[in-house]
Amino acid sequence: MEIDLGQGRSTDQVRPHNLSMVLRYLHLAGPLSRAALTQRTELSRSTVATLVAELTERGLVVEGPPRSPSGPGRPSPEVRLADDGPVVLAVEVGVDSLAVAIVGLGGDVRSQVRVDRERSPVAAREVVAEVHRIGGPLLDAQPAPLVAIGVSIVGVVRRTDGLVRIAPNLGWRDEPLGELVAEAFGADVPVLVGNDADLGALAEHQRGAGVGLDDFVFLCGEVGVGGGVIMDGRPLRGADGYSGEVGHVAVNPDGRPCRCGSRGCLETEVGEPALLRAAGVDPTRGGREAVDEVLHAAARGDERAVRALREIGGWLGIGVAGIVNIFNPRRVVLGGYFADIFRYVDDQIGGALNSRALPATGASVEVVASRLGAQALLLGAAELAFAPLLADPTLFPGVPTETRRAG
Repeated sequence: MEIDLGQGRSTDQVRPHNLSMVLRYLHLAGPLSRAALTQRTELSRSTVATLVAELTERGLVVEGPPRSPSGPGRPSPEVRLADDGPVVLAVEVGVDSLAVAIVGLGGDVRSQVRVDRERSPVAAREVVAEVHRIGGPLLDAQPAPLVAIGVSIVGVVRRTDGLVRIAPNLGWRDEPLGELVAEAFGADVPVLVGNDADLGALAEHQRGAGVGLDDFVFLCGEVGVGGGVIMDGRPLRGADGYSGEVGHVAVNPDGRPCRCGSRGCLETEVGEPALLRAAGVDPTRGGREAVDEVLHAAARGDERAVRALREIGGWLGIGVAGIVNIFNPRRVVLGGYFADIFRYVDDQIGGALNSRALPATGASVEVVASRLGAQALLLGAAELAFAPLLADPTLFPGVPTETRRAG
């Protein structure tokens, strides 16, 4: 819908807003005809034509003939994101792995590298040096303009400046991760840092199991457990931006000590080490291979592996029921290793919801596995990095026509 200029907006504010609408539709929906953009934005045809022309001039989109017939009459040109448009560097800092990717608009992963690391405390500067070692060559090989760097981290993050207040499973406290990344890459672009579960929720909301939902929770399990919450279509931040730390809700008074300093946190009952310990696998091994070993054993009917999964499912169900009672989501999306074990613990989660969730909230929620899988956090970091450009495409000065042609 075109904006009413009488509601406190100037013409200078309307143009970036309308450019943002058009670019966001293309970013999330893919190529669209100019007629479809007119219908979705509820702007006039002439306004959409002008906006598309400006986005084209800036090197963000291109126009071409429709890929399939659109019926009688003059066909509407198709608008799509430019192949040589801007990119972001997406970084995922996990407990036992690092991943770096070049991502274009539309969630187009151009290149990606993932490396494993030992599960042990490590200095933030060492992690950033490794990120630069694997990410630098990706940038060198990428001719498209870099507009931002987005970082996903398994910790509590102050979003204003990328300070990691605490990352218990990395041994970090008050680490200026945003500054360190900016320093390492020396790039004159914004560096935005977010909590991994928050970014997983963002990615699932834009491209995965949360598309079309205004209220859902993303629950991510690895060594620790994190939660990202979307309420009324917006991320739930909290007073200081630290909401969603559901992994550190105490669920078992007699549970094990947690790295955060408390005891019996949800993550101590359902994190990877808890599953491995219950299944008789050395919990210090950790990682995908160790979890797969338990899942393969369960698939063969190994009783101890099956019992271990049921035990984890019971505690996970308690956590999910509590989340449902508090947030009343339409859907709870399980990511990380929770997505891998979901088919083994679905009954336990359902049983906990039936017995522990309020009838009103429990009856309207569904629990599903992530659709984005291992890519959720990287794509979330990319979405975070693209947010300023998507909010105001005029921030992108454009790529000179000669440069685009030469490329």
